[in-house]
Amino acid sequence: MRLPEEARIRLDVAVNRPGSRAMTQQTQVIMEHRYPMSKTAILLIDCPDRKGLVAAVANFLLQEYDANVLNADQHQDVDLGLFFMRVEFSTEKAGCDADQFRRAFGPLAEQLRLNWQLHFAEAPENVAIFVSQYLHCLADLLYRHQTGEFRSRLSMIVSNHENARALAEFYQVPFHHLPTHAGIREQVEEQQMELLAENNVDLVVLARYMQVLSPKFVAAYPQKIINVHHSFLPAFTGAKPYHAAFARGVKLIGATSHYVTEILDDGPIIEQDVARVSQNDQLPGLIQKGRDLERMVLSRAVQWHLARRILCYANKTVIFA
Repeated sequence: MRLPEEARIRLDVAVNRPGSRAMTQQTQVIMEHRYPMSKTAILLIDCPDRKGLVAAVANFLLQEYDANVLNADQHQDVDLGLFFMRVEFSTEKAGCDADQFRRAFGPLAEQLRLNWQLHFAEAPENVAIFVSQYLHCLADLLYRHQTGEFRSRLSMIVSNHENARALAEFYQVPFHHLPTHAGIREQVEEQQMELLAENNVDLVVLARYMQVLSPKFVAAYPQKIINVHHSFLPAFTGAKPYHAAFARGVKLIGATSHYVTEILDDGPIIEQDVARVSQNDQLPGLIQKGRDLERMVLSRAVQWHLARRILCYANKTVIFA
């Protein structure tokens, strides 16, 4: 007995998830035409504050896309007179893509003086991790990526040491060993930037990468490079900050994640955390506490960036819920 076409399509959909290898291309095309798949997108907005902004954006999404708002958050900077908003929504309207949205939203954005970004959920970012000899942040990021905490593609690990190769091979991530020193730093950076371009990398994570990036490198990835460091700066600089802090008898230690700018360790702060230290904490325990903090603040920063929960302004950040 031959099933009617619609019944066959429904059976195919029930057995095979849309986009799965088992689904035939013809069936998927017919299904998407007759049963439009819902698209999820995130709209980020910053603009001069004024009345009616939330209503205007919500009405546009409803009228133009019959959108279902999944999450919305906003913030006002009263001193600077600025408004910030993040809206996550879904729509089943056919033809909704970046170009179509730009044409439809453009007049309203111009009228309200909106700076805006639209990101579709089905387009995860490509991520590269840079690391040196300390592997605790790298190991944490790799585990979280494997378990699905990060919605991204992990394109590569780049290191100036061989220490991370075993971890990269275990997690099956391409590893690039590019040793560097003062005499060849510019040449190595060119190789790094070529690798990033070839792999269409969107985000660079410095997981305790102990090299200073050049202004050229930073300018190529504005607000797309995340770093982590201990929060003693500038009090305890140098190769062994935890040793210096221990000798000074500090009562608090911490870690900071931030976007990288041309000015060293001066970029917009994304996340910070602290832990108390007592006279009972010996140097190994203090170092362990510090590294735990580094892992946590870096993973939160990466997660929030990938989820499009961050907006930068005035060298600081808004972190949306």
